[in-house]
Amino acid sequence: MTAVFALATSLLWGLADFGGGLLSKRLRELTVVVVSQGAACLVLGAIVLSTGAWSELDARLLWCAVAAGAIGPVSMLCFYRALAIGPMGVVSPVATLGSVAVPVAVGMVLHGERPGLLQAVGTLVAVTGVVLAGGVGGGSAPVQQRTVLLTLIAAFGFGATMSLVAEASTTIAGLFLTLFLQRVVNVVVGGGALYASVRRGTPALPEEGVRAVWTVLPALAFVGLADVAANGTYAVAAQHGPVTVAAVLASLYPVVTALAARGVLQERLRALQTAGAGLALLGTVLLASG
Repeated sequence: MTAVFALATSLLWGLADFGGGLLSKRLRELTVVVVSQGAACLVLGAIVLSTGAWSELDARLLWCAVAAGAIGPVSMLCFYRALAIGPMGVVSPVATLGSVAVPVAVGMVLHGERPGLLQAVGTLVAVTGVVLAGGVGGGSAPVQQRTVLLTLIAAFGFGATMSLVAEASTTIAGLFLTLFLQRVVNVVVGGGALYASVRRGTPALPEEGVRAVWTVLPALAFVGLADVAANGTYAVAAQHGPVTVAAVLASLYPVVTALAARGVLQERLRALQTAGAGLALLGTVLLASG
């Protein structure tokens, strides 16, 4: 069950990242974050009200959800900025590795998890595959210190968010409530940042105005809901098996994004990236077998 839900997380995150990347070419990144997370917030709010999930609220869940919600937008903005000013082939896989390292460390330190030999080999193979699929080594451009700092902040934020959601969600109702509260904070933090940028003179919308958002609203909603679903499947995976395994399998989403770009945008993978995708799949099989 851990492998199935963690792989579903990779699929959902990969599609969400691909969709978010496409939308960010037409709209501001902050606008994409706020609208997509707002749509997810509405759906989750309806689920919470209909299921009575409010009964699961306690101090631990509240603080974990609020922390995850505050960290999420900051991580995404740092990630997008690092991609804008630095080599994408370095930024993307480093951020992915960070999102693996934090949950794995949490699992080993807090839960005393120790992966078996087969899982350890699978972890090494899968992580290597993620790095290669991201295209590390494809260029020789120097990486600025600012890019490295932004990438490390994003990496820690991604991993911390995954860990906080998993720690707060002990039941299905608690999971829905955690994700809802997290999205509320996402919208508040992202909306505040968007408002501040508009006050500084940066427009929130392109020249077409609100119509530009309205025409892609279904896609924005898909991005937000896919991201929510990915957080949910990851939490379930972490609850039903080792966090170390769940984190590594969930980190395979760059492979999904690359394959989506190949199928939709006709982007070709380099030989190194193709080899990385194969290693990622092999690592997945080893982890699932363990």
